[in-house]
Amino acid sequence: MSHHSNHDRSHRKVRIALIQGREQGSPAADLDYTIARIREAAASGAQVVCTQELFNTPYFCRTQDTELFDLAEPIPGATTEALEAVAKDLGVVIIASLFERRAAGVYHNTAAVIDADGRYLGKYRKMHIPQDPGFEEKFYFTPGDLGYKVWDTKFGKISVLICWDQWYPEAARLAALAGAEIIFYPTAIGWLPEEKAELGEAQHTAWETVQRGHAVANACYVAAINRTGTEGNTEFWGQSFVSDFYGQIVERAPIAEEYILLADCDLKALEDMRRIWPFFRDRRIDTYADVTQRMIDA
Repeated sequence: MSHHSNHDRSHRKVRIALIQGREQGSPAADLDYTIARIREAAASGAQVVCTQELFNTPYFCRTQDTELFDLAEPIPGATTEALEAVAKDLGVVIIASLFERRAAGVYHNTAAVIDADGRYLGKYRKMHIPQDPGFEEKFYFTPGDLGYKVWDTKFGKISVLICWDQWYPEAARLAALAGAEIIFYPTAIGWLPEEKAELGEAQHTAWETVQRGHAVANACYVAAINRTGTEGNTEFWGQSFVSDFYGQIVERAPIAEEYILLADCDLKALEDMRRIWPFFRDRRIDTYADVTQRMIDA
């Protein structure tokens, strides 16, 4: 954990960048593409840059295939080393979403966090693992076991949650309770052709709205980074966005374009809002024990 002093709390602005891209055809091409986009973002003043989910591979969970475990890599490892050099060179924090090989037969959907001086700070392993047609993730990913984490980076206290975690208020809450000012959600979500006409708009609305709710309930910024383009039958819906602590969309990317989304987060305004609406002060933690039950049976 790095510790940075914030003696002057009156001017705490941070510019974040979300890299929404298509799969480029190979892990090497994906890495090259992403590093180039990180450099562009930094040139535009970005201080924290986050990749989409599994940024250096296709979204391979569309089918169950044991050979695809070959895409996994150790974390830290070669990819994080390459990004550490970029982070140090540019003076930016990088959040990188990768397919982690922990051991033969044990793999995780993992995000690595690198501070602005190029130091690897640690990783988060995706906790909530979906299993749906086109999203066969329980086959590939062991549920995370590192807890919900917050890193005190050069540019603020950040947490990372991943894709299916987006639907769980408990995950966002625990990140915020640990001090998160910005929660990043690397994502790969899209429409299946048989559902898009009837449910496509509803699905997207639910996805965006629940995350905007997390931002309000936890008085923090939320940044969701989705991929774009079509892989197999899945049309990724892009629309990466940043929500402020009132649930207002600060910036939103288009559906079908590769895009670097830049947004400014005012962490002093966040603190001011927490003073006006002190949700954390009024929590009745003595009444919440049943949240750890699977269901509350009659």
